[in-house]
Amino acid sequence: MLRIKRVDHVAVCVADLDEAIAHWREAFGLSPAVREVVAAQGTEAVLLPTSGDATAASVELISPRGKASLERFLERRGPGLHHIAIEVEGLDDALGFLKLLGVPLIDDVPRAGARGHRVAFVHPRATGGVLVELVESPGRADGDGARGAGVDVLDR
Repeated sequence: MLRIKRVDHVAVCVADLDEAIAHWREAFGLSPAVREVVAAQGTEAVLLPTSGDATAASVELISPRGKASLERFLERRGPGLHHIAIEVEGLDDALGFLKLLGVPLIDDVPRAGARGHRVAFVHPRATGGVLVELVESPGRADGDGARGAGVDVLDR
């Protein structure tokens, strides 16, 4: 079973983080809460919370710091929507469930993501062309402290 908790963030790929931060602040009043280089993924990420509510989705600005696929993304498409991140309860179980269903995955096992999260990506051909990141918050590998009601997705 796959237990979806919420949309964690929507990621926008940009070339210049400082310029993008200024734009999102001016246009939407969003200010950065976290800025970090995720060396394992070759990216720099800035999280822009949409409210003070910890369960609200955020906008994440990402920029390549050595990651060839993000550099190609910017070259081919320019800045824009990169992926949607969905928080799940039990990332390992979620990946196992998706594998059983034959859902194409980019990551068969979780990897380190921004903010101490564990993440794994679902291939866009499984979602109509949308890159989906599955996210598990720190300290939630066993489903403890779950936020929100969640949605159970049962097998077909």
